Amino acid sequence: MARSVTLDDLDRRLVHALQIDGRAPFSRIAAVLGVPERTVARRYHRLRSALVVRVAGLVDSARIGMADWFVRVDCAPDATEALTSVLAQRDDTSWIAPLAGGSGLVCMVRTPAPGQAVGGRDGGRPFFEQLTRTPGVRNVQAGCVLRPVAGVGGWSGRTSALGAGEQARLRAAEESAAGEAGGPLGWSDADARLAGELARDGRADIRYLADATGWSTSTTRRRIARLRATGVLHFEVDVDPAHFGAPVEALLWLDVAPGALTAVTEALAQHATVAFAAAVTGPAAVFAMLQCRDAAALYDYLSQDLGALPGITRAETALIQRRTKRAGAVLLPEKRNSPSTSGS
Repeated sequence: MARSVTLDDLDRRLVHALQIDGRAPFSRIAAVLGVPERTVARRYHRLRSALVVRVAGLVDSARIGMADWFVRVDCAPDATEALTSVLAQRDDTSWIAPLAGGSGLVCMVRTPAPGQAVGGRDGGRPFFEQLTRTPGVRNVQAGCVLRPVAGVGGWSGRTSALGAGEQARLRAAEESAAGEAGGPLGWSDADARLAGELARDGRADIRYLADATGWSTSTTRRRIARLRATGVLHFEVDVDPAHFGAPVEALLWLDVAPGALTAVTEALAQHATVAFAAAVTGPAAVFAMLQCRDAAALYDYLSQDLGALPGITRAETALIQRRTKRAGAVLLPEKRNSPSTSGS
């Protein structure tokens, strides 16, 4: 569990910088922030070791033949905790959240894309079949992500600490490195091992990553650059929104008329309350995650911002009790054998 930590202005500027480039060297971040490099390194490691901030490497599922599903599980109250714990340990799950009121949980699951066979069977069937047979599970609803429509690149609530010029300096260095990337794309077992390590620590030392993949450090560095340049790999700052004044998290399912879907999703992308949203299959056309100051702010958002959008025929909300797992792997203290790097 994360220790109680209050983020000051420098912490928030550091978080914003890492959201722009999760593997930027501390020296580059320090130059942009105007503070000593050792101060930036010390701040990051303090927040990382306190389980408050972590950089996670995430893979675009569609680009490697996989699919993401938001799964809502209705289960008996005495089964929720055990199921949450089991799901959190899986490499193919993220965003696991038991719902307030003991009404089950919601999580994201990655499976082979629909229609792709694994071992002669549909790739996603084993997971869902196992889940529905789990004792205490009463109902499972799964919506396949068709297209992320909001929150891509980070929640705006934690990306407002740096000025436009500072952001441009960080992005220029990232784009320069990406422009030098080359070589085949593809996806191999070594890529999967690389992605797994980066999901645990997006700033893991390049030598540690090379050992995990069996590549040289130069090959590993080029491969990361190549995956980033092609949009397969990106980095997300994993931090509790309560540190940014939004302790109330809610999930939202929207029924939207097909003709209004584009207008609604484009509007959601501009709403500061929306941390993430996607067009999905299933009873609801859109699934969203909301970050709010309090319950009154959630009401104001639903009645005003959301209420002003034509084409929404039904909205369902659920409050999150807590987040057991966010992006990437379960947040753990830094391991001695996989130190976070000070460079890319």
